[in-house]
Amino acid sequence: MNSKVVVILCCFLLTTFVSAVSADTLEDDWNDFLHYTVIGRFDLASGFAQKIIESKPDPLALLELSEKNPRGYAIVTKVHSTNPELAPLAAKILDIIEAGRFARRSDSEIILAEIKRLSSTVRGKYTAIERLRNAGEYAIPYMLDALADENRKSEFANITSALGEIGRAAIRPLTASLAMDNPAVKGEVIKALGKIGYPESLGYLKYIAENDSSDQLRQLAADSMRQIDSTSLNKSAAQLFYEIADNYYYKSDSVSISEDANTANIWFWDNQAKALAREGVDKAYFYELMAMRCCEWSLKADPDFGSAIATWIAAFFRVEKTGLDYPKYFGPGHPDAMTYATTLGPEYLHQALARGVRDKDDAVALGTVEALAKNAGEKSLMYMYKTSQPLVDALRYDNRAVKFTAAIAIALAGPVEKFRESEFVAQNLAEAVTISADESWPQDTADLYAFRACQALLELAQKKNKVIDLSLVLPPLVAATVDTRDEIKIFAANILAYLSSPDAQRAVAEMAVNEEIGKEIRLAAFDALATSAKVNGNLLLDEQVDKIYSILQFAQADPDLRASAAAAFGALNLPSRKAKELILNQAKI
Repeated sequence: MNSKVVVILCCFLLTTFVSAVSADTLEDDWNDFLHYTVIGRFDLASGFAQKIIESKPDPLALLELSEKNPRGYAIVTKVHSTNPELAPLAAKILDIIEAGRFARRSDSEIILAEIKRLSSTVRGKYTAIERLRNAGEYAIPYMLDALADENRKSEFANITSALGEIGRAAIRPLTASLAMDNPAVKGEVIKALGKIGYPESLGYLKYIAENDSSDQLRQLAADSMRQIDSTSLNKSAAQLFYEIADNYYYKSDSVSISEDANTANIWFWDNQAKALAREGVDKAYFYELMAMRCCEWSLKADPDFGSAIATWIAAFFRVEKTGLDYPKYFGPGHPDAMTYATTLGPEYLHQALARGVRDKDDAVALGTVEALAKNAGEKSLMYMYKTSQPLVDALRYDNRAVKFTAAIAIALAGPVEKFRESEFVAQNLAEAVTISADESWPQDTADLYAFRACQALLELAQKKNKVIDLSLVLPPLVAATVDTRDEIKIFAANILAYLSSPDAQRAVAEMAVNEEIGKEIRLAAFDALATSAKVNGNLLLDEQVDKIYSILQFAQADPDLRASAAAAFGALNLPSRKAKELILNQAKI
């Protein structure tokens, strides 16, 4: 035998042997990983999981093992969500399996071969359709490319008949492709969507029926809508897109994606390439991104369809809640949700807030209420949406940040008309000032909301607001004069200065004469006491007056403190006897 032939044969046998050994080793490691996981030996299971990952297995091989043992795959999935020790390793194994699934579904050579097979024998066509159905959405770009290829006209009928057989997975790329300018292919896409028969297509079809320049395409779109739901013809494209957006927003079964996938595709039509393009995005915010896109289509169909604006901003706040980077198609420098929210009219923010409160969705409720706090006046804050006032409802929301921000927003707006829930404004502001940090409410958050609540209370007090009863916050404000946070002490004194209560003025005086606290705080307290005296007159006890008087008499007293004490003392407008005593005590007669 020729020596070269011998070498080639040996190399082939060696490669085959290594591949077989590798496959056997992977299967052994996979089975051992599952075995030790089931019996609770997570230390040993961890070792085999690490071994699988470090071997960099063929994703298709690991996928096949998972499909041969569905129970084993279920075990890995459960471990990923319930076992902190194995979860990171299980996540990596699931990623490899998903890579195998993607490779098999999206293999261009396989898809192209199956599209060719559509025009072979009857049996070959049925086999090809089944395999293209397995490829799902990944088959659509290649099928549309083939339909647009002038050199493949003989395959046109077979490909178009198969287009509607791909099923629901084809809807997203097919609807995206309706932006094409090839009327022949576009017509076949419209017919395929009618054949597939899912409501997700209705908004896109109605948009064609309302706007396309071709009578034929408008008629085809109407025909396909009748196949899906004849009553939809009575609705506008904007309304139908909004309904699809709502389905995505609530992750309805009608728009669901594969549960075992970590990513999902958002499809676009590339006008320059005249082809479909896709971007894979994390499943954690896929539904929200699709809700936003459907809202954008709704507004494209009807710029005055305001409900779409509200759902769009709500979905955007949920996107940001994931903490993931924005998808690439957002482009560089894309503004954040709050930037958009603060530029929207309060009408849309209230609609989004109503949705957040109803759904108990903290991200949406907090995002919209913060936007309202930034730029809304009293009339817009008290906006009625249907039968409720969303911001007022938010005062009783079961989330501290939301209910505190709602109270701050209303307080800063300076309400002038009474409303039933006004007492919740005062109660929430008082709670924000005094609440202690805990596991769910860290100190920096507690400080931030206490500071903001104090600012709102001070503004209410200074403007003598008649709607919010600040007597309800008197006890917590008095308690705040001995708070460990100096800024809160000073705020409390300044707010109390405007309350016509003996307890308020006396608490400020106690701060001012307290020698155990810092000079700057005492100076602020004396200034607040002077304000209180000017607003409310003298409400102090005699012993408190005497303590202030003693500072004025004490020769070694700090000059700044003495000056501030003197200003407060004078503002109290005490009987002339005290003033005479002060003069005579220094006289040299």
